[in-house]
Amino acid sequence: MTRPTLSMLVLVAVAAFGSRASAQHPGHEQPSAPPSKPPAQSEPTTAPAPADHSAHQPKAQQAGQQTPKEPIPPVTDADRAAAFPPGMQGHAVHDQAVRYMVLFDQLEWEGGGKGGPGWDNTTWIGGDINRVWLRSEGESHGGRVESAFVDVLWGRSVSRWWDVVAGVRQDFRPGPAQTWVGGGVQGLAPYFFEVEATGYVGANGRTMIRLEADYELLLTNRWIVQPTLEAELHGKSDPERGVGRGLSTLEGGLRLRYELKREFAPFIGIAWTRAFFGTADLARAEGEDVSSARLVVGLRTWF
Repeated sequence: MTRPTLSMLVLVAVAAFGSRASAQHPGHEQPSAPPSKPPAQSEPTTAPAPADHSAHQPKAQQAGQQTPKEPIPPVTDADRAAAFPPGMQGHAVHDQAVRYMVLFDQLEWEGGGKGGPGWDNTTWIGGDINRVWLRSEGESHGGRVESAFVDVLWGRSVSRWWDVVAGVRQDFRPGPAQTWVGGGVQGLAPYFFEVEATGYVGANGRTMIRLEADYELLLTNRWIVQPTLEAELHGKSDPERGVGRGLSTLEGGLRLRYELKREFAPFIGIAWTRAFFGTADLARAEGEDVSSARLVVGLRTWF
């Protein structure tokens, strides 16, 4: 029998120690082979019922999903007849109706010994887009008409607040009668200024521009202050009518009215007129005043 050596003894001791450790810690053993995959289960023949989430919805939403107790009935012929009574013609186009308005903005009497009646009238007839406009102004002093004219214009709406106008003008006084052909614009400028700007061409190459603006300042729902401003410019002098070249006249007014009714308003105010340049020179040559201020009392009415 061979005598054991030192190295053999060491190997035997290590093997014995390893076997003991494996017995105390079974988790370190080699894992067994994984189990085979279970057979696939057959798909269910019917789909599962959807989950009910109504319990998680707000009460207001649940109430909206409920059927109303009194459902809206269908529209009947009687309902249509009540909505569109005779004369309205269903959904009629409003701009095809013909309307009109007659406005005397200034139907007044000038105070003073030489005062007399004066007027400023605007009349229109037509629809919402196309209209015929008539403008007329005049003044009288000492029992005789000193100035008067009439505009007959066709106007067409080109925007919400503006019209383009074109037509003829007939001057009756001062001087001999005279006819003009003219055109321009009128409408409501920003900050609610009512504006008229019209240019005219007459016989012998005469030209004229007329500008007018007014504003209504509401002190109360009934008391209203109305400032006005008018200007006339001429391209040629016309001594027969007392008109010079350039800015001929400038007229301003301030009137306070009280609206007893919207279409019936008496007023009181002041009016001021000033001649310039050649027109002023012609007035001085005739012994007339270049400027004047006067008290006016009158009525503003429309229908």
